[in-house]
Amino acid sequence: MDCARHVERAIRSVPGVVSLELLLSARKAVVRLDPLQTGPDEVRTAVENAGYTVEREDEAPPVASPLSGFSRRVLVLFGVVFGAVLFVVVIGEWLGLFETATTKVPWPLWLVAILAGGWPVFSGVVKATFRKRVTSHTLMTLGALAAMAVGEWAAAVIVVFFMRVGEYVETFTAERARQALKELTALAPRTARVEREGAEVEVPVAQVRVGETVVVRPGETIPVDGEVIAGQATVDQATITGESMPVEAGPGTAVFAATIARLGSLRVRTTRVGSDTTFGRVIRLVEEAEANRADVQRFADRFSGWYLPVVVGVALGTWLLSRNPLATAAVLVVVCSCSIALATPLAMIASIGAGARRGLLIKGGKHLESLARADVLLLDKTGTLTLGKPQITDILPREGLTANELLTLAASAERYSEHPLAEAVRDKAREGGLRLLEPERFEAIPGQGVKAVLNGEEIAVGSRRLLSSDSDLESDDAIELQGKTVLHVFCDGRLIGTLAAADTLRPEVPEALAEVRRRGIRQIELLTGDNAQVATPLAAALGIACRANLLPEDKIAVVREYQARGHTVVMVGDGVNDAPALAQADVGIAMGAAGSDIAMEAAHVALMREDWRLIPELFGIARRTMGVVRLNLAFTAVYNLAGLVLAASGLLPLTLAAALQSIPDLGILANSSRLLRMRGNGSFVE
Repeated sequence: MDCARHVERAIRSVPGVVSLELLLSARKAVVRLDPLQTGPDEVRTAVENAGYTVEREDEAPPVASPLSGFSRRVLVLFGVVFGAVLFVVVIGEWLGLFETATTKVPWPLWLVAILAGGWPVFSGVVKATFRKRVTSHTLMTLGALAAMAVGEWAAAVIVVFFMRVGEYVETFTAERARQALKELTALAPRTARVEREGAEVEVPVAQVRVGETVVVRPGETIPVDGEVIAGQATVDQATITGESMPVEAGPGTAVFAATIARLGSLRVRTTRVGSDTTFGRVIRLVEEAEANRADVQRFADRFSGWYLPVVVGVALGTWLLSRNPLATAAVLVVVCSCSIALATPLAMIASIGAGARRGLLIKGGKHLESLARADVLLLDKTGTLTLGKPQITDILPREGLTANELLTLAASAERYSEHPLAEAVRDKAREGGLRLLEPERFEAIPGQGVKAVLNGEEIAVGSRRLLSSDSDLESDDAIELQGKTVLHVFCDGRLIGTLAAADTLRPEVPEALAEVRRRGIRQIELLTGDNAQVATPLAAALGIACRANLLPEDKIAVVREYQARGHTVVMVGDGVNDAPALAQADVGIAMGAAGSDIAMEAAHVALMREDWRLIPELFGIARRTMGVVRLNLAFTAVYNLAGLVLAASGLLPLTLAAALQSIPDLGILANSSRLLRMRGNGSFVE
């Protein structure tokens, strides 16, 4: 974290830097420049002058660290070794072995050991000092110098040893934070098999052009976004949607980069490549999510900024009151400012990365924080609570017909209609395995329905207005009061049955809303542009409040109304028609964002598949994350305060202070890593 702050200061010192977002997890900085004052080369030079390097754009993309596969075992092994060394230090201090070693070993050998072990850290401290910067290593270096000044050479060696241990722990912790993002990035395909001049040529993905045909063989990763033009395959889309069940892909099906074709091969016409694909945008948004910091993280960043000066003040006070150089050095050595800075981002990055693998694209820690304290949930209806397209719900035959016979006649008459209701009739017939008849004549009547001749009989399907007289029609008010659309079916002018269609509720919604309530959301309200006759029965069945006949600006006003009363508002919509209300809410959630640029950009959280079970899961992840953050901060605060008090009072020996300063980093790493192992319901995998 010291390195991150130094890089940030170096970049901000360049004239013409308009804004800067430092992304720890991606090891990137997003810099906006005034081109009239500076350029990328000046920024690169400033970073290099600060002692760091900048990767070139043409360098190889990052891959998953080999450490990620066994990092838990590495952490356990390190903990065992660290505990053993700490035990030796404690016993050695208690038995006075270090004083004995100091008297028997010549001081030049101690000096050589100190310089050899600590030179990388010492050189960094010198560079930072010349740039008028104080780091945690600066304080530990002063502690080592204080020990050498009073002849405590063994203590100085132990301080240097644990300086290097602390440096390793910081590096390991940062790498662990980046693990989820690295695992995502490693899923991106590197090459593609493209049809060129009648042959299949394997080329880097970056060289594939939009419009080209890509060949995907069984078991291969699809390298581009595109449309299937030939072939059949079962496609595993877990990398995009988090859904474990594969989908069937054939001609006309949209497919996404980084998904896997199983049990078949495909020819895909390319529509997007590289960073423009849905998967590329997911990676970019996860990388940039760190810039949207939670309020608690901003506090931690500010706290760590003035924590080191406070420690220097405590050390100075210790010296003035006790004149004890070892107690003063122990104060400088025991602090662990990095743990304060890492307490929040490590947990946030872990949750955001783990969520992305499950199809939950969370655009920043501040949205996780808002979700954790949310108490109001507002819902759109069409395409959000419902499937977004009509389905046949009732089949009411007359004149001795069966339901299947009526449906067969209606679907056959609607065979060539493009109306959404006609598609619903055909889908219902297809579900029942019914065989449709070929119309001898077909006519679509705008605003009324269709007429077709089947086996010499005229079959009409539509509204009452299809007939010049509707005196023989029975009232369908009862069906319409349920918010359904009525389709009458006529044969040679006689009413032979009625079909009812409605935009049906997603089957998982009732259970999901019940789980949301169990997670503490008490106020749930439906906001819809539909009329009250349609919306009210649906809301009543779900046990939620309802406001109907709303325009987009009305939905924004409702969100602001709740916010003005002090509530934290979460809005769920389709990400297109509801974009203004989603943006106004504290957290806007877009359903089914895979392949939709508008939905991915409009919301604070994008659900990559249309599954309401993700909503309570999202609340669970947010609350688990904030619980981990609060535990991290509390542990760090108590630990550092206790260390300072014990060191300043002379009760904590210098050697033990050096050994103990790395423990907060390990504790935060172990606690935050649990978030990488969360189950779908937001609980931890033990």
